[in-house]
Amino acid sequence: MSRSLRRGGLAAIAALAIASLSACAAGNTAETLEVKPDTASATLGTSLLLNNIVVVTGAESSGEHTGPASVTVNISNTGTTDATLKTVTVGTGTASLTDAAGASVDKLVIPAGGSVLLGGPGAPSARVASTSVQVGGFAPTAFAFGEPGESGKVEAQASVYSDSGIYKGFGPKAPAATASPGATASASATALPPAASASPSATGSPSATATATATATATGSPSPTAH
Repeated sequence: MSRSLRRGGLAAIAALAIASLSACAAGNTAETLEVKPDTASATLGTSLLLNNIVVVTGAESSGEHTGPASVTVNISNTGTTDATLKTVTVGTGTASLTDAAGASVDKLVIPAGGSVLLGGPGAPSARVASTSVQVGGFAPTAFAFGEPGESGKVEAQASVYSDSGIYKGFGPKAPAATASPGATASASATALPPAASASPSATGSPSATATATATATATGSPSPTAH
């Protein structure tokens, strides 16, 4: 084989090798492999594992954000005793906890041998009314657990994302409206007329109607007319 042919063969082999390496490099990017962003994790003792800790802001936010934010995390409990999550903080802001139905609670229970996803549609939530974070950056978070179960506090630098993409639906939601005492009394007054109409004397007497109104106002106290 001539020297020129050998040179040509070597050049072709080198070109194929470079092309293969280029294809591998192009195919191993996060976008091509659909790799999800790295997220923080933490452990407490031997039984509590916190995975995918992320702070999520509103969908419209970007860059520097000051306002409400929520925390999403998957907490698994491999122990034999229920664990109790007492508080969640983002920076200096303490989150309000709600259960899966949206009702405010002062703690969340992670069952023994089970797990709880915090944040997302139909899940318990931890919402901070206002905090200053950098979308695309990191924010300090802390989770405090108390008895019963493993007790202690874990901290992690959580990634910060807006309510979009894979975190769509995980952003902060407006707190549920709380019924006022006046509204409760009004509901009681609505339920009283059937009972009042059961009394023949009350049906035709305007003064009896006023008595029913007074009963509705004094919610929770026994009414003399009920005996």
